[in-house]
Amino acid sequence: MSKWLEEHLPKVVLAPSFIAVLVFVYGFIIWTAWVSLTRSRLLPKYEIEGFIQYERLFAAPRWDVAMNNLFIFGTLFIVISMVLGLMLAILLDQNIRTEGAIRTIYLYPMALSMIVTGTAWKWILNPGLGLEATVQGWGLENFTFNWLVDPDKAIYTVVLAAIWQSSGFVMALFLAGLRSVDTEIIRAAQVDGIPTWRVYSAIIIPSMAPIFLSAFIVLAHLAIKSFDLVIALTGGGPGFATDLPATYMYAMAFSRGDIGQAASSAMVMMGVVFTIVVPYLYSELRAKND
Repeated sequence: MSKWLEEHLPKVVLAPSFIAVLVFVYGFIIWTAWVSLTRSRLLPKYEIEGFIQYERLFAAPRWDVAMNNLFIFGTLFIVISMVLGLMLAILLDQNIRTEGAIRTIYLYPMALSMIVTGTAWKWILNPGLGLEATVQGWGLENFTFNWLVDPDKAIYTVVLAAIWQSSGFVMALFLAGLRSVDTEIIRAAQVDGIPTWRVYSAIIIPSMAPIFLSAFIVLAHLAIKSFDLVIALTGGGPGFATDLPATYMYAMAFSRGDIGQAASSAMVMMGVVFTIVVPYLYSELRAKND
């Protein structure tokens, strides 16, 4: 008995977690995929009707807005966060005296939830309470910053809040990569008279390609699944000007009572995630095998 227990104890310990993941993750993915192929509305139906829900989804103007917003938000969020994070990491890599303070300041937002971040930026950008009111109180009465209530600019307030939340995390990733570079290579380059900027651009940064890829994957994942930040900051408004696929899915499922549309949008989101994650996993596995 003791020998059997010794051999199978890891399986016994992991079995409940494995079953839970199998049922509540993969089981519900299969259920969602099935429902997306039915005529489900308020209540789920299980008769397969083809791609009717997907036809409705791609014909919906609100879904077009959500996907356009995802493109704008994702592109700006990923690019600016990576550029800003890299610049901060290079600054801290110079062993400046205030490195500890700067690192703490920029890493602190990561300790906050997206709900807190969204609420804080909602106050900051509120025309009647935040930045606009403060600057006007200083005497600049013509100053305006009403992006939060402007349908054409509201999505950029979500970008600002997301960058503030995540750039410190990217900085930490890049700083760890910079500190892992062989110092002998840097010293040899400096002895040869190569400028510091050239050392970074030609030697150090290209050697950090795996870290750039990891940062991209993490930021892309955050962008695609962004929900709580939008809900706290704009609620998807004005109107549905700041809708993202995740908020669209939530609105269809819990506000509109349209389970079929929610399921089809969820499957499209999962497809987008797969197109990003699967090539990354393939490249990682291939690198290990080589």
